[in-house]
Amino acid sequence: MNKTSTIILRGINHNYNSTTWSLSESTFVGRDKILKVFLDDYSVSRKHAEISLTKTGWQVRDLNSTNGTFINGKKLSKETFTLLPNDIVQFGEIALKVENISDLPPTKSTEESVTDDFNIESVYSSNWDESFKSLGVLGDRTPKAGEKIFALLRAGHYLANVEKQEELLKNILTDTVAVLDAQRGAIALLSPTTNKLVLKAIETGSESNSKLKPSNLHLRIPYSDTIAQRCMAKGESILYKSSDDAKNIDGPTGSISEGVMESILCVVLRTPRKKLGILHLDRGPLQPNFTKDDLKLADALASHVSSGIECAMLLDKQRNLFLNTVTILAQAVELRDIYTGGHTNRVTAIAMLLANEAKMKEEELEKIRTGTPLHDIGKIGIDDAILRKPSKLTPEESEIMKQHTTKGAAIVMLVPDLIDIIPIVRSHHERWDGKGYPDGLKGEKIPRIARVVAIADAMDAMVSDRPYRKGLPLEKAFEEIGKGRDTQFDPALVDAFLNMRNLLDNYPEIPES
Repeated sequence: MNKTSTIILRGINHNYNSTTWSLSESTFVGRDKILKVFLDDYSVSRKHAEISLTKTGWQVRDLNSTNGTFINGKKLSKETFTLLPNDIVQFGEIALKVENISDLPPTKSTEESVTDDFNIESVYSSNWDESFKSLGVLGDRTPKAGEKIFALLRAGHYLANVEKQEELLKNILTDTVAVLDAQRGAIALLSPTTNKLVLKAIETGSESNSKLKPSNLHLRIPYSDTIAQRCMAKGESILYKSSDDAKNIDGPTGSISEGVMESILCVVLRTPRKKLGILHLDRGPLQPNFTKDDLKLADALASHVSSGIECAMLLDKQRNLFLNTVTILAQAVELRDIYTGGHTNRVTAIAMLLANEAKMKEEELEKIRTGTPLHDIGKIGIDDAILRKPSKLTPEESEIMKQHTTKGAAIVMLVPDLIDIIPIVRSHHERWDGKGYPDGLKGEKIPRIARVVAIADAMDAMVSDRPYRKGLPLEKAFEEIGKGRDTQFDPALVDAFLNMRNLLDNYPEIPES
């Protein structure tokens, strides 16, 4: 390793409250007096655990202790755990807090020395707690009882009330750009798959400040990639001032060399657990440069909102896992019904196009996105002799097949997270004139999300081949949908559907909505 690191541990309970240990090399923890971290307590094994310095940082490993090693309340098994400031490490009943982890600057590589030659006026490195507390002590930049305090209050509101990551980041960025008088801001987060920064939000400020912005404000990459990478690598928030040599800093991105960024704040978005990404703010040549107090304020704001961003990231991950589960369930139906291969995906794609064409609200779009893949889930409960019959169903068999709507609704009702999409599963065969099934709902009494899926489902059924009939030509299918206006289908949705005729020219290939 090219660096020396020190970890400081502080006891927080029993006889070791406020006792500290400063370690600069790997060591063992236990009830043996010869150990560097000697814990004289019978809940601790003689050689309880190992704390080691590795290339990825300080790690702890349990050594098959009697009473276990815990990190933030979770018991370690055989794996190692990378420690961060504010982690609570418990050996038996004795708990130690990671008070600080300090690194000496790493030896410069050729690549690193490039950025260090530029006008980085100030760097600011603090742990999460310190940064958050610094909101109240910012020198000349202490927030006044006006817009800056309101920005914090609004940020708290966003964290409590905004679920979508995209909306959360946009709201945070809009306020931060306004508070720090930036010409533009950007948020880039680490991708969990590539571990690279990915642009997630950009804000170009209010129209009233447009005179301060150069004409080439909209760049391919709206932040300095080199400074962002340094910010992440060293865990330091950076105040940068442009110089005549800036043309070398960002290579082909040109974000600084084009004269767009005269002064830059690049701060780390992080929680006590990990670094999430960066918040990047810049000012142009006609604006005053950012100050060190601006850097501290931006860093404090970043700490304030990072927990909410991490929660939004976790919600996005959970939502994606949930949608994957839904997709697997839908595929389970198609594996049984050999005549509807790809039907679910096509109906979902058409329904989303139609919902967007009809300018439906985001909450309705989300229900359609989640619910449409499961609209035929009830077919799991239909006998194979009927479901896989290669010829046309008899009237009696058709009545049994119709039960897939109620069977599907009963299945979905067992999953609390899916209750909102029951109308799609139960009512996608209802008709505008009240002659549908299973409930004979009429007109506006049919949930609109089900009316959308009804058109998409009918469209795909008409153009798809069956053993007992050939699918209709695309033009004929559109004509049939038109004929169903005001009888089988919602007239307003039929009009919207016919307006998107050109989007389906290459059916069954459907553009993403």
